[in-house]
Amino acid sequence: MKDETLLKFPCEFNLKVMGYNDKEFESAVLGIFRQQKIKLRENAISLKQSSNHKYLSMTITFIAKSKKQLDKLYQALHACNKVVMTL
Repeated sequence: MKDETLLKFPCEFNLKVMGYNDKEFESAVLGIFRQQKIKLRENAISLKQSSNHKYLSMTITFIAKSKKQLDKLYQALHACNKVVMTL
């Protein structure tokens, strides 16, 4: 079966990444995007703290080029010990 997806690439993609609210989380996530050679536009990231300030969510908007690219990105984020969850 060919890589099936409802997305048509390239496309604008919103990814939410959640982790503990510390400086290392944000830099780790951005480092993964750099490693994957995904360029982010200005204002591509929005941050939101949880009500108790324990967690931080990053919503990152970028141009996804392929399902393979997204799969590799999700795998790298999942492997990062600073990331709690991705949506």
